[in-house]
Amino acid sequence: MSPGDEYENTGGYGGTGQTRTRMPDSGGPYGGGRKGGRTSSRSLVMVVGVVVLLIAAIAFANRGGDTSSTDGTDDSPQAAATAPSGEKPVRSANAGIPSGFAHDRQGAESAAANYAVALGSAEMFNKVKRDAILNSVMVPARVADFTATLDKAYTPEFNKNVGLNEDGTTPKGYTFVSRTSPIGTKVIESSGNAATVEVWCSGLLGLAGENSTNPVTSSWFTITIQLEWTNDDWKIVTHSQKDGPAPVPGDERASSAEEMAKTVEEYGGFTYAR
Repeated sequence: MSPGDEYENTGGYGGTGQTRTRMPDSGGPYGGGRKGGRTSSRSLVMVVGVVVLLIAAIAFANRGGDTSSTDGTDDSPQAAATAPSGEKPVRSANAGIPSGFAHDRQGAESAAANYAVALGSAEMFNKVKRDAILNSVMVPARVADFTATLDKAYTPEFNKNVGLNEDGTTPKGYTFVSRTSPIGTKVIESSGNAATVEVWCSGLLGLAGENSTNPVTSSWFTITIQLEWTNDDWKIVTHSQKDGPAPVPGDERASSAEEMAKTVEEYGGFTYAR
């Protein structure tokens, strides 16, 4: 298992994207007696009115509905909630991991994406936190087996290879980075209470800090997760990982160790939902 997640708006393509309309000047030599000018003005007012109404409607829709209901039955997402394209995002968590996914294909995809993030996080290098993650995402019958398997994988030697101390702690003056970011999901198989989902991911892994011999590097991989509907939620039965697909690297300048550490500390992750 390989443990292991960014545009300036210049106002539109080709310039500012603004259109300037020149209105007839009633005080000019051609403005006073031209009916065409007044007709154009009235038309423009109508167009502007329609545009204002459309903008208001779009803004209202993007608010996720009226959240001011006082009868206690309105469960519309707040304005700041993740906006899914289908089922509403989950609102509960277990050990800090989203839970309570929908009992359908979209719910299985969302569960797989969120579980991929948890399994590729820096918390997996800590025995206590790793056990909590496994208890949260695995079907109960598989927790003991996975715990034993990963205890053998996260050895002192492995910790040293990624730049950590033998006990999994981060050396003083450094920031350990292990983050997985799902790019997309695909359901391979699906039935009422079982689903197999592939999660295409980008990952970061390494130690940020001056003189680090294990600098933060990026990777691309696909995680295949078999899920089972148990205890009213999707849980992992087993999972595997393979490299790629990987895009051609860009020409961006690699960030300094200080910049990378600061970014990881300041930017949090996401709750993923369809």
